This record gives sequence, C-alpha cells and structure tokens, in this order.
Amino acid sequence: MGIVNVTPDSFSDGGKHYSERGVFSGVLAHCEQLIADGADLLDIGGESTRPGAPPVSLDEELARVLPVVREAVKLGVPLSIDSYKPEVMQAALDLGADVINDIWALRQPGALEVVAAHPSCGVCLMHMHRDPLSMQAAPMVGEVLAPVLAFLTERASTLTGMGVQRSRIVLDPGIGFGKTVAQNFSLLARQRELLSVGYPLLAGWSRKSSLAAVTDLGMADRMLPSVAAALLAVERGARLVRVHDVRETVQAIKVWSAAT
Repeated sequence: MGIVNVTPDSFSDGGKHYSERGVFSGVLAHCEQLIADGADLLDIGGESTRPGAPPVSLDEELARVLPVVREAVKLGVPLSIDSYKPEVMQAALDLGADVINDIWALRQPGALEVVAAHPSCGVCLMHMHRDPLSMQAAPMVGEVLAPVLAFLTERASTLTGMGVQRSRIVLDPGIGFGKTVAQNFSLLARQRELLSVGYPLLAGWSRKSSLAAVTDLGMADRMLPSVAAALLAVERGARLVRVHDVRETVQAIKVWSAAT
C-alpha cells in the first residue's frame, strides 16, 4: 500500500505534494511512481494523523482528496481512502474508490452505515487510543495486545452484524497511535496472535518515531528501518504493509519470498 499524503502537515512528507493555494503539485506523478515501484494499491489521505495534529474541516478535506481520486481511479490499481469522515468516504466511493482506511474504526457517526451500504468496498479497521491530539500525551498503559485485539474484534463483529462480509475486512493494530515504543514493538513481536480472529492484518510502520527511538535516526534516514519493520511484519503474517518507500520494500519482500 503506497502512501499518498495530500496534506501540508503530515509527519513524514507533509507539503511535498501540496501547496498553500490548494494545488496538488506532482501528486499524480507521485501516484504513478508508486505504482511503477510496485505498489498494489494507493492510500490517499487529506488529513494528517500525526500526534498532535489538529482536525481538518470537511470542506477542506474534500477539496484536497476528491480531485486526486477523480484522476487516480484511472491508474488501474485499487484506491484506499484514509479518512474517518463519512462524507469523505461516501464521496470517494462514489468516484470509484475501493477501500476505506479509518483510524477511528468507523466510530464516527454515520461511518458504519456508509461502509455497510456499499456492496463491495473493503475496509481497514484500526486501533487508536484516544485521538490524534492527545494519543501520545497520554498513551496506553501496560500490556496492549489483549485490549487491541479485543477492540478490533468488537469493531469487526459490529460490521459483520450489519451484513458486511468478513472477506471485506482488514485489521490494523495502529502502530504509534497512542502506544509507547515498547508497546509498539511488543505488538510486532506478538503479531501472529492478532491473526487468531481470522482477519487479514495491515501493518503501518513506515517512518514511525518508534523506529527513530531504537536507531537514533532522523526522518530523512528512516527508510532502512522502515523496510526492516515492514519485512518483519510480513514474515509474521501481515497481508498488507502501508509504506512510503515502495520500491525498497518490494525488493526486500522479493528476497524474503525467494527464501520461503
């Protein structure tokens, strides 16, 4: 899953494909490059979810995301929409998007209904402690795998109870979303236990601060740790990895695959 941030303030590449005038500079070229590098799907987001990020208005998010979706649907790969707003979800699905990737796991009013009403879209349900403004100011305490798994299981059950097929659902433990460095790595170490409920797993380690915490590397140097974490996640059963560095991650997975 190649990351397409159309925001001025994302933690890793904020502003790279966005200008203050709302013009998307090079975003479609970026999408095309990710596909050329081996991305199987694109994840388009118009609101930063970095720790401490302020919320973005509905109108602003729609203005950022929809022009990209209108063009990206022509590129021949599935599109995922990284949003928790049901209005953004619906508008993107109406334009031909394929997957909803929601950090709130469809807890915002109306979000469950949008996904349940769609005949075929995929959905990624993520665990997040608190919200982006406060999640790292007061992260989880103690062992996290059991509560993360319980939360994700409950959200998936709610969705299947509304008639959504299990095959449409992917779970994400939410690396970095309200968890300490030690807790994040404990989720990686015990990741196979998250597979016990029978849903595919998405892992999102790319350029996260936990990688910097154990390597002492700045943002510009986190590619290698990100690839290592993605490869470990795949080795431990992740079906999807959400990454910035698609080409390098694909190469690493090819080497791993050749030896399995």
